[in-house]
Amino acid sequence: MLHRLEFLDLQAFIQVAELGTFHEAAQRLHLSQPALTRRIQKLEELLEVELLERTTRRTRLTPIGADFLPRARRMIEEYESSIQGIRELATHQKGTVTIACLPTAAFYFLPSVIRVFSEAWPGIRIRILDVSANEGLERVINGEADFGINMYSAQSSDVSFTPLLRDPFVLALRSDHPLAAKERIEWSDLEEVRLITVSRDSGNRTLLDNSLAAEGIRLNSFYEVQHLSTSLGLVESGLGVAILPQMTMPGPDHETLCSRQLPEPRIQRTIGLVRSHSHSLSSTAQLFIDLLLEHWGDSM
Repeated sequence: MLHRLEFLDLQAFIQVAELGTFHEAAQRLHLSQPALTRRIQKLEELLEVELLERTTRRTRLTPIGADFLPRARRMIEEYESSIQGIRELATHQKGTVTIACLPTAAFYFLPSVIRVFSEAWPGIRIRILDVSANEGLERVINGEADFGINMYSAQSSDVSFTPLLRDPFVLALRSDHPLAAKERIEWSDLEEVRLITVSRDSGNRTLLDNSLAAEGIRLNSFYEVQHLSTSLGLVESGLGVAILPQMTMPGPDHETLCSRQLPEPRIQRTIGLVRSHSHSLSSTAQLFIDLLLEHWGDSM
């Protein structure tokens, strides 16, 4: 059946899914609406599933259609890659490496590796998806990313994990905060201060909450934000303190912010390389991984 899937039928489905209307998709593809409808119907008949729900105003993906969309995009990308020429791909003159990376880890791990990689293979594009731990894991599993850099706690049986670095949590505070003058921070010191936390959807928040709950430690979570960078901004404004992975902190020469080591239990996250069991790696992605492991593989 797979060999009967046509490029233009997949392209038609992707355009309707992304634009939400047959009218706009037909204009984009320079097709009549009946011709576009026939292409979608042919694809649905071939797959024996309903991909789209049609209403008078909009068109929505069915659950199966939503699952098929990244697969269809991947088929198109593979087709377009193949027509660049076997020779170019074999000699790594062109191509794209897509990495799903935690935002905090992207700056830490990638620039030095990208610099060396781009000097060796200047024709290969690097695409970084700086997304949350859960979303990054999903991008690797469904094939939208070649591989990921993620937390060990955000794992699945669909992927393998290669540790790269242990990243301890620290107390982030203003350098003029009373706690900054203490030689040793105790958990009791944090009971009365306003704590700035990230959303419960965050893998970092889950790791922190579970570690504290296991020790019976309760803190005053007063402000909640979506991103670690936002919590640092609130700390810098003097609104409270935050418990964050050390990797997120600015350098020691920062004018306002500083960090302090937390007491036992030591809370840390393990950052590593995530690869899918079900999707084979391109040779260009493998080149990047080899270089990444060369730079960071001994950091543990």
